[in-house]
Amino acid sequence: MAHKIILDTDPGIDDAMAIFFAFQSKDIEVLGLTTVFGNVPADMAAKNALILCDLAEQHHVPVTKGVARPWVGPESEYAHFVHGDDGFGNTYPEASKRALDPRSSAQFIVDMARAHPGEITLVAVGPLGNLALALRLEPELPKLIKGVSIMGGAAFVPGNVTPVAEANIWNDAHAADIVFSADWDVHMFGLDVTYDISFPPTFVDVLEEKNPVLGGFVQKAAQFYMDFYSQGREDRVCFFHDAFPIAHLIDPSLFGFTEGHMRVATDPLNKGQTALAPEGSTASPDWLNARKVKVATQVDHPKLTELFIDTYAR
Repeated sequence: MAHKIILDTDPGIDDAMAIFFAFQSKDIEVLGLTTVFGNVPADMAAKNALILCDLAEQHHVPVTKGVARPWVGPESEYAHFVHGDDGFGNTYPEASKRALDPRSSAQFIVDMARAHPGEITLVAVGPLGNLALALRLEPELPKLIKGVSIMGGAAFVPGNVTPVAEANIWNDAHAADIVFSADWDVHMFGLDVTYDISFPPTFVDVLEEKNPVLGGFVQKAAQFYMDFYSQGREDRVCFFHDAFPIAHLIDPSLFGFTEGHMRVATDPLNKGQTALAPEGSTASPDWLNARKVKVATQVDHPKLTELFIDTYAR
């Protein structure tokens, strides 16, 4: 039976790769794309999600617009230097003519959870404002959700925005604190695993060969993305962070996890830090009172790469 998911996203080049991966998988049923600010502004994220649905001929999949700024503090700065002015590596694909679902992303999450209690996994690959707001709209949401899979954080490795913080969590640390503190089953796929495997330029060439439309889009958009990730390196590489939690749903054996109590820092200096106390490592009530999460710390590189390629080839 396919996993029902809501994919909460800020497209984004690696978001595009992940969304197509989910659409192509026979083991995933995408109930909707809920969009959020992050890589790009909220309006652009929603429009980009519609474009991706059109390219994949997934015209039935609802797309919603979500929160446009962090839970606390000023409007975010965006990662156009990573993803291009259009979010797609300055490839400027044709805009969709389809309308957004009129609901907010948070309301859509709540409505779907009520309609499919215990069946949906929330796969969040951007800042976590939509999930935090959904928890405010429906305090019983954790009882209605099967699980939460998050691309974000850095438990045992440095961050990519500050020495301690990964971008998705740093962009909306207060929202992340709300989400990680809720009483639901959380799997975190952070830089501990997503930076553990780099993809060479030939990877996106193979995706294009296997799937000229979807893989071809990723191949073209990823050139700008690879320019960013290859700065200061002798080899040319890219990282497809956002597909990891979807890969875990398809094949859990690909990952190893460390379970422990998670704290998300919200103070200015450490904002966005995801600090983990592995189970049995502390007796401090301040840590033991924090919710437990499962943090991905190991990944099978060859099998993950094979899964991506085989799924695009369907």
